[in-house]
Amino acid sequence: MTPVNIKKWEANLESRPNMHILQTSAWGLFKQNHGWYPKYLLTDDAGAQILFRRLPFGLTFGYIPKGPVGKNWEKIITEAISLCQQENAFVLYIEPDMWENEDRSCSLISRGFSSSPISIQPRRTMVLSLMGREEEWLNKMKQKTRYNIRLARKKEVVIKRSNDIKLFNDLIKVTGSRDKFGVHTAQYYEDVFELFSKNQDCVLLIAKYKKTPLAGIMVFARGERAWYFYGASNNLERNRMPTYLLQWEAIRWAASRGCTEYDLWGIPDEEPDILEKDFMSRSDGLWGVYRFKRGFGGEIKRTAGVYQKVINKPFYTAYSMLMKIRKIQA
Repeated sequence: MTPVNIKKWEANLESRPNMHILQTSAWGLFKQNHGWYPKYLLTDDAGAQILFRRLPFGLTFGYIPKGPVGKNWEKIITEAISLCQQENAFVLYIEPDMWENEDRSCSLISRGFSSSPISIQPRRTMVLSLMGREEEWLNKMKQKTRYNIRLARKKEVVIKRSNDIKLFNDLIKVTGSRDKFGVHTAQYYEDVFELFSKNQDCVLLIAKYKKTPLAGIMVFARGERAWYFYGASNNLERNRMPTYLLQWEAIRWAASRGCTEYDLWGIPDEEPDILEKDFMSRSDGLWGVYRFKRGFGGEIKRTAGVYQKVINKPFYTAYSMLMKIRKIQA
């Protein structure tokens, strides 16, 4: 099978309005500016955007984020493996757009895939239902979260839409330094916002007190789903609780787009009882953001994870050893 061009892939998207945003051509074009390149495969009832990561010596690895799409995966998986061989990929990672209890891994296992030890996108998340009225969403939240939303309004925090990516980058640098986590380059956020805001599939909201920016959030939407991917705040006026009102307005924006789900995108990969027991005592990794996100009353869900098909075992073994060394050194 010959990969289809981007126009045919985009035409395919029109019949799949609830397909995950990471399978859109816009995401592929965005990643093309950051070390990847996309290829598109289509059969009668399935399809896949495959991202290939360029590596030294002409090698690559393939990755299908939140796909394949469609009902019948058998043929598309076979074609994806063949395309990986053509692109000199030593491994293909597939991360289905499914929850753990919806796992359709039999289609993958029967073609030599196995559960991968790596995680690419966050394995566990919280999803808010946007069905019903705003009062119903608020009632599902923790009392302290509702209080902080009202407090931010009372303390004159104002939320506005913005195109000021430089401002967002300034905020996220402060966030990364304060909370000790890695952030992307300024160009990364500029590129993703430019591509997705063209079709109004992305919004940047900024929280301000008077004329002083305090926090920002970048949220994406497609079909009935919205995703909170990137958030940032500085160290000013934090007693005004700007991030709570900011998240609330992002939820309202998603609902105005017709979304019925809002994915808070990433919490510690622990069982609910562990999350509830330890959230006040831990701050490493995603624990800090979990304390914030849990207040919005979402349902904890876990994805089906990543599956891998090793195509060239010697190169895969060498690459795995290199990644372990880098992790130890980091």
